[in-house]
Amino acid sequence: MPELPEVEAARRAIEEHCIGKKIVKSIIADDNKVIDGVSASDFEASVLGKTILSAHRKGKNLWLRLDSPPFPSFQFGMTGAIYIKGVAVTQYKRSAVKDTDEWPSKYSKFFVELDDGLELSFTDKRRFAKVRLLNDPTSVPPISELGPDALLEPMTVDEFTDSLSKKKITIKALLLDQSYISGIGNWIADEVLYQAKIHPLQTAASLSKKSCATLLKCIKERKQNL
Repeated sequence: MPELPEVEAARRAIEEHCIGKKIVKSIIADDNKVIDGVSASDFEASVLGKTILSAHRKGKNLWLRLDSPPFPSFQFGMTGAIYIKGVAVTQYKRSAVKDTDEWPSKYSKFFVELDDGLELSFTDKRRFAKVRLLNDPTSVPPISELGPDALLEPMTVDEFTDSLSKKKITIKALLLDQSYISGIGNWIADEVLYQAKIHPLQTAASLSKKSCATLLKCIKERKQNL
């Protein structure tokens, strides 16, 4: 399952390689389980000829700002991934498209070719992702329902301690609650709790201020290693 590091790596790769380029070809999958709220043909027509101005992320959601709305938005689900032909999007070998690979993949849900020949695809093998076309992705669910982003909107120690003191659920369950902090998934939660020497089943409100500070430090250090 993609977590914050993979989604942030995709955003950075798009920022590095795709900004200022015009979409000259678009292929949207005829899959209304993933392509949500718009037909494939309307989606294709809407993005064709548009220029990518920036890439944004909150939690494990990513969207592209074009030179006019609406904007493509991606909720990665369990197996969603961004591929850019010729670019290793993440540090993992599987993130790079080889010449022998099927391209675009049969699992591609969103494919665009840019005016310099660069090609980008969003794929989803298990079809739990959602690809939407939205006028303002931040104003509607799921993005509007997310808590502060773990990478972009960190809390202070006092804010974190005060917030945890009011939570009667286990600390791991709280970290996984995307309405509390967005972007922390299962393996990151396990990793930072292990580093902070906090049991995943300990109640959040029972943590000392020292433990809260240590946990926040581990979260910040994990983010710095992206």
